[in-house]
Amino acid sequence: MIIRLFIFLLVVLGLGWGFSWIADRPGLISITWQDHLIETSIMVAATMVVALIAAVMIVWWVIGVIWTSPLSVRRYFRTRKRDRGYQALSTGLIAAGAGNAVLARKMSIRTRGLLSADQEPLIHLLEAQAALIEGRHADARAKFEQMAEDPETRELGLRGLYMEARRLGANEAARQYAEKAVEHAPYLPWAAQATLESRSQSGRWDEAIQLLDQQRAASVLERGEAERLKAILLTAKAGERLEGDPNGAREDAKAALKLAKGLVPAAIIAAKAYLREDNIRKAASILESAWKIEPHPDLGRTYVRARSGDSTLDRLKRAEKLEALRPNNIESLLVVAQAALDAQQFPKARAKAEAAARMQSREAAYLLLADIEEAETGDQGRVRHWMAQALRAGRDPAWVADGIVSDKWLPLSPVTGRLDAFEWKVPFGQIEGPVEDGTLAADEAIATLPAITIREDVTPAVETPENESINQVVADMQPVVVPQEDLAVAAKTPTATNVTAEQPPEAEKQDEPVPFFGRPPDDPGVKDASAEKSPTRLRLY
Repeated sequence: MIIRLFIFLLVVLGLGWGFSWIADRPGLISITWQDHLIETSIMVAATMVVALIAAVMIVWWVIGVIWTSPLSVRRYFRTRKRDRGYQALSTGLIAAGAGNAVLARKMSIRTRGLLSADQEPLIHLLEAQAALIEGRHADARAKFEQMAEDPETRELGLRGLYMEARRLGANEAARQYAEKAVEHAPYLPWAAQATLESRSQSGRWDEAIQLLDQQRAASVLERGEAERLKAILLTAKAGERLEGDPNGAREDAKAALKLAKGLVPAAIIAAKAYLREDNIRKAASILESAWKIEPHPDLGRTYVRARSGDSTLDRLKRAEKLEALRPNNIESLLVVAQAALDAQQFPKARAKAEAAARMQSREAAYLLLADIEEAETGDQGRVRHWMAQALRAGRDPAWVADGIVSDKWLPLSPVTGRLDAFEWKVPFGQIEGPVEDGTLAADEAIATLPAITIREDVTPAVETPENESINQVVADMQPVVVPQEDLAVAAKTPTATNVTAEQPPEAEKQDEPVPFFGRPPDDPGVKDASAEKSPTRLRLY
């Protein structure tokens, strides 16, 4: 518009300058035509020429308007009809989005009468959406198939077919629609995500990684998310190659660790691959690096049992090295406590397990204390005490995805097939219950621990001093014979040690009439004469 105005101003200025130039240079024009002499000034002649040109232009415009008036009239009504059709199409799409099936169907019919489906492909979309709302899924699928054949609406039609296949549970058909969409448009998020999950479920890790790289190049995924998903795919690939190709599994796991340094499964796979090559140093380095980022029980078990020929004391030293890397951590304390239990160093195991319970009231700490109690004292009362504390304590974290708890990490959710779904956390269904402070709960549990009750069929563990011989220890554990006179005094005096009395040997019993059922009567008024004539043995612990 501004350009046209500028050109108009230039034309007006040009005419004004031309008339002014002619006015400054007067003259006379004579024309002889058929014995007629016509004389006029230059100014008049120029004015007549301009007026003639303007008249011709006006006449030409009038003739053009009259000539094109039928076309103009048709164009006017066609434009009006098109506008009404687009208005009906817009109203119908809004009604379909709102779930108004009646209005959507009405606007669909009106749009069909006002617009041509060949010129406006959105009419197919409106009809398909109206059919879906009304429950006519077969008609909707037919519309989506028709749209999938048109290059202009191919992506929209494939998405509709994909959603219908997912609704019907036809996962293979949905996968094929997504694959077809990715071939033409790898930048579509829904198609790329579905294809990525389907390729991962079928174990086509290389194709999944290639598609992920395409998404990253097309800026469909952010850099951090793309690197995380690629690390998951590399870890899954390494896990499958670990048995048959340890070298390839090691390289894939190391590449995954470069993208996600705290990925525990990748660190474990890389370490196991190095261990298969007897490269303990590099395996330990990878596990230690991962332990510094995030202490995990699986890392601790793999690190402590890196060499199958190590003694329990060697494993304890390795566990203590992990504790030095991440001190004041519950996982470090539990690893050391378990290693100390395996090495039968019960005081250290008990101290570490109690420290872990004080740091965080978790069932793993109390179950470990129960194992220590079973191995050290064999007292079932104390074992049951720790088991009861484990029931009250908070649950241990586990690999959880979509409500499913797994004992090992998986790259995909078994429920939805979603990639990178598993998280190391406390299962949601196990959070219920009283929330207690770890230190207070552990202190109360330790304070209420029952005293040791020694059973005759259980030999307690005895710590042998280094300067004392085995014979001396065995001699101290022999039964002590106490006279009957001291027995009455001992029975009246309470002691901290539980005492169990044995009946005298059969050889020392005096001849006497055998009572009913071969034993003295149950009447407390009848005394056993043999008890006064023979000493009683006591076993003291």
